[in-house]
Amino acid sequence: MSFRKQMIATVVGLTILGLLALALMPSPVPVSATLVRQDVFIESIEDEGRMRLRDIYSVSAPISGYLRRVELEPGDAVAADQVLFELEPLPAPALDPRSRGQARESLAAAQAHLEEAEANLSARQTEYELARTEYDRSETLHRRQLISSEERGRRLAQRDAANASARAARHSVEVARFELESARALVEIAAGKRAPGDHPVLGVRAPIDGVVTQRHRCCEGPVQSGEAVLEIGDLDALEVKVDLLSVDAVRVRPGMRVTLERWGGEDALDGQVRRVEPAGFEKISALGVEEQRVPVWVEIVTPRARWRHLGDGYRVEARFILWEGEDVVQIPTSALFRHLDRWAVFVADEGRARLRTVEVGRRSGLWTQITIGLEPGEIVVTHPGDRVHDGGRIAVEVRPYA
Repeated sequence: MSFRKQMIATVVGLTILGLLALALMPSPVPVSATLVRQDVFIESIEDEGRMRLRDIYSVSAPISGYLRRVELEPGDAVAADQVLFELEPLPAPALDPRSRGQARESLAAAQAHLEEAEANLSARQTEYELARTEYDRSETLHRRQLISSEERGRRLAQRDAANASARAARHSVEVARFELESARALVEIAAGKRAPGDHPVLGVRAPIDGVVTQRHRCCEGPVQSGEAVLEIGDLDALEVKVDLLSVDAVRVRPGMRVTLERWGGEDALDGQVRRVEPAGFEKISALGVEEQRVPVWVEIVTPRARWRHLGDGYRVEARFILWEGEDVVQIPTSALFRHLDRWAVFVADEGRARLRTVEVGRRSGLWTQITIGLEPGEIVVTHPGDRVHDGGRIAVEVRPYA
């Protein structure tokens, strides 16, 4: 074989070996990456909250009675000392047929008793007029000395006795008339209806200026003492109640800044912690996990005009600001992993992944502060998988991390 043919065979063989090695070489691992940024860092706790009235006034019936229809509806404004609803006396219970018959007989007897008393009064008045006339005549005769003083005194006593009998007869008529009215009222309400006429009415008044938030009773009917009818409150005194996990609540302090988001408006609202309650409670999460929660109350400091459409029970997202810093180096938390009991990341360097250990600081949601190990502008792999290793080839796709 000539030298030229040997050279051609050698080149072809090397080419085949190179193509074969290139075919067997592993391809770069596609990864998502983002830039290490230096920006404002806020460590916070986020949880769901509900709008609550600081003071709820439950207006109830002070006595048992008959409630008139409540005209006020939720959302209606009320003024202090305004009548909210009215109570009447309870109607008498309905009577059975036997009791109803007895009531009618009692009414007839009371009518007859009144007529008897009126007739007796007429007779007593006639006797009094006769006794008074005889006494006046005796006075004239006594002045003329035609009758004795004893006769004059006897006729005076007869006149006074007749007057007393007439007064007693008048009182008997009044008693009979009252008995008749009582019997008539019993017959009139025998079917359980309220008797006609004027009834004493008790008006229950508003304790404060505010808005009706709930109406427990609207229609007329019997109501028991202490039964709630309306709830009113001052919407300007709305605040937020957030049930935080106990491990988060211990980091919250009164006066701490809070931002309220996703409440339905365009801009977040500003607030501050008013109180962290000293006692917690157990709550079962949607996943069936037992959690210890602590109520935290947040006062809204943003002017009321910006959130005037919020009401009692509305949902908000509360973000408690634990710490805030400027020009903080930070990366996505998903880029971190444990390596030899230390935190580490993969840094993209000229198409290869470089393992680098780092020191972490504060965490806040999806981002973590880096104190040592990274510089702003470097590229880190956000979700390193099992195929990524130190020195391995990677195909980097840099994208913003939300």
